[in-house]
Amino acid sequence: MPDPTNANLATDPVPDAASPATSATPATPEAAHANAETAETSGEPKPSYVKLAMRNMVRKGGQSLFHFGLTTVGLLGLFVGLAYLTR
Repeated sequence: MPDPTNANLATDPVPDAASPATSATPATPEAAHANAETAETSGEPKPSYVKLAMRNMVRKGGQSLFHFGLTTVGLLGLFVGLAYLTR
């Protein structure tokens, strides 16, 4: 009879977080940059998700402002449209 603990190893689509294969090959250049930064300061804890998101937003400031503008115009249009329809 096969060992049930080893049966899931071949069919498990999500590897372990401690697996060296997942940490050695980042999926995006941003992840590679983040891994390089955390590797330099290995004595410090990993930056939080919020800190990484803020750093990414500062790095891509123009795109963030463009999306903020689109969202503002879209919401204003939605509210004006609803006000017009429900008058």
